[in-house]
Amino acid sequence: MAGNKSSEELLHDIVSIELRMFLTVQTSGPTTCQEQPETFKLMRRAGFHVLSPETLESYINDLQEAMEENRNLIELKYARIDSLIPPLSDNPLIEKIVEVEGRWLKELEKRYPLTFRGRADFATGVYLRSELETYSDRTLELYYKDVCKALAEGRNLTAERYTYLFKQIGYNSIDDMEKERKKAQ
Repeated sequence: MAGNKSSEELLHDIVSIELRMFLTVQTSGPTTCQEQPETFKLMRRAGFHVLSPETLESYINDLQEAMEENRNLIELKYARIDSLIPPLSDNPLIEKIVEVEGRWLKELEKRYPLTFRGRADFATGVYLRSELETYSDRTLELYYKDVCKALAEGRNLTAERYTYLFKQIGYNSIDDMEKERKKAQ
């Protein structure tokens, strides 16, 4: 168990474990992210920072259990993305989460076409589904609870993730990134 750690501590632990798993994934050649671990860490922090401490704690338990069983969740995710292995989970919450996250990303694509063009189908279809299949049922339940809470509050977790990410790389907002892309055209 992760215990009573803060969200920041949980994020640090999750990203550290995932990076160790990611660096051991065998590919035909080194990937950009494997050569740039800080980019990997930033992207993963951005993805997880919007989730509740309960969800983060459950996911770190998933990671720890996987390590004890000598399973690499990152490797399994990429094997699913490439259709090298059969589905890992048929939990119906996966489709519910993918549907909402897909809607949120499509909203961003509409509002910020230069920044998000063409991302929704892969990002929420193949990528997110493959990742969610590696989560335990408990983590999926907590993640879905986070999604439902955000919906009830009128929040878009995908927008929050990208706002965080863009702030980390020097922009004030998604709007600033879009303006930068317009200037570059």
